[in-house]
Order: sequence, then structure tokens, then C-alpha cells
Amino acid sequence: MLNCICSIAATAMAFVVCAVPAVGKDCAQCHQLQLTGDDLSAWRDNTGQWSAVRDATLAPDNEKLLVAEPGAGALVNGPTGKTANLFSKQEFGDVRAHVEFMVSKDSNSGVYFMGRYEVQVFDSWQKNSEYPGIECGGIYERWDENRDPKGFEGHSPRVNASKPPGQWQTFDIVFRGPRFDKSGRKVANARFEKVVYNGTLVHSDIELTGPTRAAAYDDEKPLGPLMLQGDHGPVAYRNLWVAPAGPNPFFAMDTATKDPNHTTAGQQAQMLKELGYPGIGPGYAGAGPLTEMLKELDSRDLQLFAIYTGINIDSGAQPYDPSLKEAMNLLEGRNTILWVFAQSKEHEPSTPQGDARAVEILRELADAAAEHKVRISLYHHNAFWLETIEDAVRIAEKSDRPNLGVTFNLCHWLRVSESRDARTVIEKAMPHLSVVNINGADTSGKDWKTLIQTLDCGTFDMRGFLEILRDAGYTGPIGFQGYGIGGDAYDNLKRTMAAWEKHAQVLRGDVKGFGEPKKAP
Repeated sequence: MLNCICSIAATAMAFVVCAVPAVGKDCAQCHQLQLTGDDLSAWRDNTGQWSAVRDATLAPDNEKLLVAEPGAGALVNGPTGKTANLFSKQEFGDVRAHVEFMVSKDSNSGVYFMGRYEVQVFDSWQKNSEYPGIECGGIYERWDENRDPKGFEGHSPRVNASKPPGQWQTFDIVFRGPRFDKSGRKVANARFEKVVYNGTLVHSDIELTGPTRAAAYDDEKPLGPLMLQGDHGPVAYRNLWVAPAGPNPFFAMDTATKDPNHTTAGQQAQMLKELGYPGIGPGYAGAGPLTEMLKELDSRDLQLFAIYTGINIDSGAQPYDPSLKEAMNLLEGRNTILWVFAQSKEHEPSTPQGDARAVEILRELADAAAEHKVRISLYHHNAFWLETIEDAVRIAEKSDRPNLGVTFNLCHWLRVSESRDARTVIEKAMPHLSVVNINGADTSGKDWKTLIQTLDCGTFDMRGFLEILRDAGYTGPIGFQGYGIGGDAYDNLKRTMAAWEKHAQVLRGDVKGFGEPKKAP
């Protein structure tokens, strides 16, 4: 059992010993709900020519067709691949899904989450892309007859991970449904948190502003059925299961990953992998270090959630690091966020006199980022010009760019704000909120030692704060801020992950729809 010394700011400074539980693991397999098996009982009645089979293979005399082997365990959409779409009887919001599928040569299908948001199933073996999202593993485009071009917001997979037609392939997907307030107003878009195709991460944190083309429904709701497209060509599915999506992804800022034993990108990435963190949010130090970090993350299937950089709004000052545009080339297709703080010597913190120049710079940067599908999130920081979350929301609204949002930083909010009404702050920020940073803290702390601690320490009600995020509809990533904590990074991160597993129980959602929990494998 490890122990930690946590500083507690109360009536007087005191020290307590915090016992740390063993690191927990999210057990998606404990609640698996199988949708393929011996029959079609998991699907609505209009199943067309879909049938339960043992296996499928390419037809020996026509590689554009599949032939089925009698039995059970898989589903195939008839002899010609032109039949009804399958809809699950049960409806889901957030899910983790495993899908195994097979297509014939040139065939086409799709897995529609909530019947609205498609991950494309397609024969992409050794084929060039016609447009973003048509590829197997792509997130299919949206469609508007009044736009030019009519197709938009399609997302290609980072790499073509396709196998030849006639082979079984896999998707592992974490999907988050849209969120709505009590009046029914949408406050958060649907998102594909992760899409892994044949073992390769091809998408991370992709938001969808509405249903993709050929969806079964044009509207958006909290729940919907899983749909398998059955009318575009021969396809077979097997071992298709869904489970609770689990808590939001919890990554570490590099303020928490560096110590004398973890100085390189490889050392930090390996530590995060061992401790169960999905990725990192480092400071930007140029294209070279960014390239090295991406290489180390990719080799371990980790994500670059955000990189920390800034703008200067003073007249005559260089507005931002010119190498950022080179960095955007490196980040294309990763959906990484640029964490942007704003500084000034001409303007005091929070003064609106700097708004016009800030908006001008941010629009330029956001437009350049959009060309590479990179996002920006305004990072409020104590004693900087962009000091408060309210400043960040104000500038985001004035900048009016769809790829520009805001970050809520717990330690900076506690340092600057006299209020402790986190619910009101989060609800006002929600239309723009793209990242949240947390850490252990003392509610009445005044300095960084009390305002930035490992997550197992401090008097701040972290569980209650996560409930606020949940109730507000926040589904995005959550980062751990570890600036100035000191000590051993591995130990700090291990204890923080253990505390996260405990606190994050409130983010696991309703698991009743997935049946009684099974014993962990």
C-alpha cells in the first residue's frame, strides 16, 4: 500500500496521510451485450434477407458476392447484398463497440451509431480515396443540398488499414451520444472518442455536428438504435457487441510527466502506457520535438490530446510561433487541440481593450488550423491577459470559428475566482467547452502548492465536480495538471490514476441497459 502526504488548507495548515487504492480498470467486457449470435433476436422484426450463418467467404466464381456457411454465430445480408437495414431492438447513447465484418470486392456497408452517425464499411483494399469519409474506417460525410460542395465534415482514417475483401476485419469504437439540456437544446455534439481499425488507431475525438449522410433519422436524440446498412452490397458481421463507454478519457499534461528519470518523449510515453493513461498534453517546443513525441506516442497507441502554445496581442509583437503552421501539417488528421494562452504587456488581465487584436490573431490561427482539421481551445491562465474562463468564453464567441473552443482549468479558476460555483461556470462555458483540466486542490488554497496536488489529495470535492461535468453534458477529454508538484512522476501519476478510477465512477453512466455484469475475464 502506497501512502501520500497531502497538504490541506483549512483553518490552519495541516498534513494528513492518504491511503491509495489499487489502480482500477474499466471492465467493458463485464457488461458486454452481444448483438450477433444464434439468430436475429437482438434486431427489430423487419430483417429482410439477413440470416444467421456460421461463416462467410468470397464466392468462388464471383468475388463481388459472399457465400454463407450454414450455422450460427455471424450475420450475412442475403445472396445479393441488397436488403433492409438492420436496427437493434435496444437503443443506446454512449457505447464501446466491437465489430467484426467482411465485405466482398467493391462492396459497401456501414455501422450507424444511434442510427445516425456512420463509420464506413467499404472495400478499401489498395484503393485511393475519392473523398473524405468514404474509406473503410472513415466517418462518413454529412450532406446538404444547399451547400457547395454538398458533402462536408467527412473524416478519412489516418491510414488505410484495410485487409483484402473476403477477410474478417475489426473495429473497436468508443462513441459518445449528443447531450441536451432540460429544455431539449443540444449542448454537446455526438463524438467518436476513438476508432481503432484492425488494431490501428485511425480517429480520436471527432465531433459530429449532426447525422451523417444516409442516416435513418434526420434529428438528434439522447438514444438511438445501432444500425447495420444492408442495401449497398454483400457484407457479413460477427462478434458484434456493445458495452458501456466508461468515463471520459483522462490524460496527463507534461507538467506531470517530467522528472530526472523521465526526460525524453519515449520515457514519458512508456510511463503513461504502463499506468493506463491514453495520452499526453505537452508544451509546444517546435516541430522537431513534436515529431519525436508523435513517433513515441504512435508506437504505443497513445494520443496527443493537446499542445500548449500562446499568442501575444501587443502591437508590434510576433503574434505566435511561426513554426505552428509547420506543426499543423504534422497534426493533420489527428484532431489534436492547440491550447492557446494569451499574453500582453499593454493590457491588464481581463481588460476588453485587447479583444479586437486577440480576435484578429485567433481567427487567422483558427482558419489555418481548420485546413488541417486541427482545433483550438483557449487556455485561461492566472496573471495572463486571458485570465479567466469568462474571458475565454467572451473571446471564443467574438472569434466565431467552429474549431475554436475553451478549456476550463481548475487550478487557475480557484486561484482567480472568488466564487466556488463551478456548476454555473461550466454550464455557461458548455457551448464552447472542449477540454477540462483538473488536479487535487484545497478549496481555499492561495498558492500553487495548495492549488495543484496529485488527484488523491486536497479538500476540493472532485467527485462533486465530475458530477457537475456529467450533468452539464460534457463528454470530452479531461487532463491532469501536475505543474510544480515535484517528486517522482511515476508515483504521482500512479496515485492520480488510482484516484481517478475512484472519482470517475460518477461518469460511467447508466449500465442497466447492458444487462447484469459478468465476471471479469
